[in-house]
Amino acid sequence: MGHDKAVAAVAGRPMVDWVADAVRSVTSDLVVLGRSGTLAGLECLPDDYPARRGPLAGLATALRVAEGRPVLLVAVDQPWVRVDTLRALLEQAGPLHGVVPVAGGARQVTCAIYPASWAERAAQEDAANGSIQSLLDDLLHRPIEEPEWRVWGEDGRSWFSIDTEEDLEEGLARYGAPEA
Repeated sequence: MGHDKAVAAVAGRPMVDWVADAVRSVTSDLVVLGRSGTLAGLECLPDDYPARRGPLAGLATALRVAEGRPVLLVAVDQPWVRVDTLRALLEQAGPLHGVVPVAGGARQVTCAIYPASWAERAAQEDAANGSIQSLLDDLLHRPIEEPEWRVWGEDGRSWFSIDTEEDLEEGLARYGAPEA
């Protein structure tokens, strides 16, 4: 987008605020990954290896500090993420498997649950310049296909991400303002 997406306005509020409100509805443990300091009053945690970019670097860091708890990973550029979807994902969490929605044949890796038991493997995959997709290729996970997530009332908005101004316009046209 040419600027920090976390603070880009969507319906008059920064994207990070919309995502944080949804995540706070299901957990009090909320950290913004991939940066230092604070953002919109939220604790931030830099990636363990800042030279590596992307969601796997953040996931590997989150799993390291999760103290044995599963990690709910939601991208900061997904302001339409639904609380009901996050709850449904958490209900499926297990100690050894990830829980990942699948839409249009693509795993939605930035609106998913990852078990703490994956910490070491995620760090190895990050060091090998892998991705969350390649991590999932090797580890047990429960794909949540469209018929199941539709039952939750999900329509794909929870993983609709904004990478361009056109994406923002499309999201607003398709879903309206995010819900607080």
